[in-house]
Amino acid sequence: MTHYIYLVRHGEHQDAEHGVDDGPLSPRGQRQAELIADRLSGLPLDAVWHSPLLRAAETARTVAARLPSVDPQPSALLFDCVPSGMTDDAPAAYESFFGSVTDAEIDAGSAQMADAVGEFLRRRNGEVHEVLITHNFVIAWFVREVLGAPDWRWMTLNQAHCGLTVIAQKQGRPWTLLSHNDLGHLPMELRTGLPEEPLV
Repeated sequence: MTHYIYLVRHGEHQDAEHGVDDGPLSPRGQRQAELIADRLSGLPLDAVWHSPLLRAAETARTVAARLPSVDPQPSALLFDCVPSGMTDDAPAAYESFFGSVTDAEIDAGSAQMADAVGEFLRRRNGEVHEVLITHNFVIAWFVREVLGAPDWRWMTLNQAHCGLTVIAQKQGRPWTLLSHNDLGHLPMELRTGLPEEPLV
């Protein structure tokens, strides 16, 4: 028996290019959400969880429209956040990013992700299939956690809008990364959300 978690970044939102933190899905984001729903449609889903932010909630609603057997539920543990701060072993190239984030934001993000790991990476009984529709940094933290990588390594993991990352745990075994940022369901013109160039 295996516990599968399908991590999905929300679709592109309309105000993404205007410095606004949240907003409804753009037409392109709506199409991305429809295609990830199609990609997930053959799975025996037990639950769909999503960040309460509008862009993630609308992505979840689109998934639910195509998968009427699921009832997406919001979770504050999936809010967008900064999961950790600058560490002694982090490359100096990241200092400017962390310099723009307050200690309070980092403390809140760290506490949130500790709770999220405790909640979602908790082994369920039997065969389980869960979808988490959330944000780039949150998915990166889950992947870093599964790989046992240093805290700062989440900074090097990026997800496209409606990219699919899959982690799984078989009974008695550690969590495993099965795939990361799979975009096979998206045509090239819908592959958005990745940085134009690496941070380092």
